[in-house]
Amino acid sequence: MPKISDCDRCQFYSHNPHLVCAVHPIGVEGKCSDFKHDPNSLADEDEQWAPLGYCWFEGELFPRRLTPEEQLAILDSHPIFTGMCPKCGREFDRNNLPLIHWDCPLCGWIDDSV
Repeated sequence: MPKISDCDRCQFYSHNPHLVCAVHPIGVEGKCSDFKHDPNSLADEDEQWAPLGYCWFEGELFPRRLTPEEQLAILDSHPIFTGMCPKCGREFDRNNLPLIHWDCPLCGWIDDSV
């Protein structure tokens, strides 16, 4: 179960990407009966927005760790490892490889891994 919108303002919120809170480690469904407003919460003032693939932990922004399955999927499909577009199979010129973005000009596949 995911956290609810009140979690960020609760005194039991763990600020941990793996646990929601001390009372409900995996979250609650619906309204939480144990909610206690945290007067020191920054959620009321500053939104802790995180880019895709990142999460907040103890007030710091960290990249989300990939599971072994996600890592293998990248090794099997990303052009940096295969030399080919995962969508259309176009081969990249090995003498003129992209430094950052491996976007495919043929089919329009966009490398959003960076």
